[in-house]
Amino acid sequence: MRRASFVTRASLLVGTAVAVPTLFACLDHPLKPVEYEGAQEKQKGIQLTVNKDVDILFVIDNSGSMGEEQANVAANFESFITVLEDPEVKANYRIGVTTTDNGNPWCGSTGPEAGKLQMTSCRQRQGEFVFNGVPPADVTQIACLDNCTLDAIDIQPTITEVDPDPKPRPWLESIEGRTNLPDSDGDGTSDYTTVEAFQCFGPQGIAGCGFESHLESMYKAFLRAEQDEEAQYGFLRSAAILAVVMITDEVDCSYNNDFQSIFLPEAMGGNPDAFWSDPTAAAPTSAVCWNAGVACTGSGSPYDECHSENKDVNGALGVPDDQAVLHPVTRYTGFLQELENKKQELTPDQQILVALIGGVPIGYEAGTADLVYQLALDPVEQGDFGIGAGCTNNMTTPVGTARPPVREKEFAEAFQVADQRNLFSVCSNDFSPALSAIADTIRDQIRPACMPSCVADINPIEPGLTPQCNLIQEAPVNGQIVETNIPQCNADGTLPADADVCFIPLTDKTMGTASTVDDMSPECITEGWNLEFRLVRAEDAPAPGGTSVKATCQLSVQKDVDCPDL
Repeated sequence: MRRASFVTRASLLVGTAVAVPTLFACLDHPLKPVEYEGAQEKQKGIQLTVNKDVDILFVIDNSGSMGEEQANVAANFESFITVLEDPEVKANYRIGVTTTDNGNPWCGSTGPEAGKLQMTSCRQRQGEFVFNGVPPADVTQIACLDNCTLDAIDIQPTITEVDPDPKPRPWLESIEGRTNLPDSDGDGTSDYTTVEAFQCFGPQGIAGCGFESHLESMYKAFLRAEQDEEAQYGFLRSAAILAVVMITDEVDCSYNNDFQSIFLPEAMGGNPDAFWSDPTAAAPTSAVCWNAGVACTGSGSPYDECHSENKDVNGALGVPDDQAVLHPVTRYTGFLQELENKKQELTPDQQILVALIGGVPIGYEAGTADLVYQLALDPVEQGDFGIGAGCTNNMTTPVGTARPPVREKEFAEAFQVADQRNLFSVCSNDFSPALSAIADTIRDQIRPACMPSCVADINPIEPGLTPQCNLIQEAPVNGQIVETNIPQCNADGTLPADADVCFIPLTDKTMGTASTVDDMSPECITEGWNLEFRLVRAEDAPAPGGTSVKATCQLSVQKDVDCPDL
């Protein structure tokens, strides 16, 4: 006997039977072609990739001042995952974490991750939570031990769209309710929760490079995910919703390796006069990152505005991209836009989501506070950072401050969804509202599987719509695509005997029947469609990663009758 089933949405290919004739080669009763108006025939072969696949990359600042912030993320991560695991959402998610350490001439001992995904318990790397700079810090207890209870994270082998061989992957995933965490009892329940796992592998320590490269680290993380020799190969799924979350208290320093001389003293062939606050010092402060990549207008008390700027090694403004000492922000917006364009070939309205928890004031996301760019009152602080604080947290000891994230802000805002601000304050004492809001935006990208054609009612005598549809699942198994004919579910929404998956045609727009099994989603109703699909899967038979479902239905020749709200 099968265990209880659970519901997922499907990705659907829609059109008339003529549009995809090979689809029904193995079916006993292929659909007959129907006459239909030209406007509707243009929808032949439309792919509606409505799925619950979500890939999420966290880029976490691991420099010396980030202990309390990492503790804040770990302590409040449940508010993020609760949204994704809500029974009404059940996202098929992957979560990867990398750091802002991409190396620097002054960070030779940090061992830069350069975009590599990290998947080990913080208890195995407690030395990374000690900062030996000025002032020294040890955040092992608050950032790791207070939240993490796992001495190790035993990631189980899984497959990907591009690799059919099961292997442990450097990310956390939950696909069709099944995680890649150990299940020692074999009952389908992991030995520990995804929240407990993240609370251990999420914190990245504070021993990383102090010249943070948020954007370049993200860029390299995605490049590595496309290289078959990398452990994170296959992290990105072609049809998955993609989200990037950056958490930092500093400005971006994603520099062009050809111009690393901007960090070097004159004795080492550098040009400290261009961007160092004190050209005579033995080493630069992180102010070089602000000075090399940002320009402002006004007096500085406060500035009228600040923006990213291309500057060459001598500080000249407005130079071509290949002469800019910091990579232009457009390098990263263009790269992510290309990824979004590819996803929109499958799902036309899908948007990549970017969120930043950084140096903006508390209330910025709600519009109750705005970012002010001003010089620091303390000349030492000005020399260290090149700019005053974007936000301050007086509840921490010592007082926590964060720099205005100009470059990261421009990048994030390029991928803002709707009119809701996607920047949150890293100075907040509680990250749960920010993490919940970010997860809500991801959730809102998971849309129901509306059939984007007016479907015929093959039994007009009976009340409501009686559709005639065939659904086929295409699943990657051992490097090949295996097709499975999906039967319709039982009347009560349960699986037929010996079926791993079935579909429910949702047709009730008015919720006028006693049963809720056939109720349509508000989104499909609002758009005027008359059919929606829901998949029901057996708990012990989750769909492999990369699975899609194609549907073909008999279309209506009476659109004004069958779909009056279109």
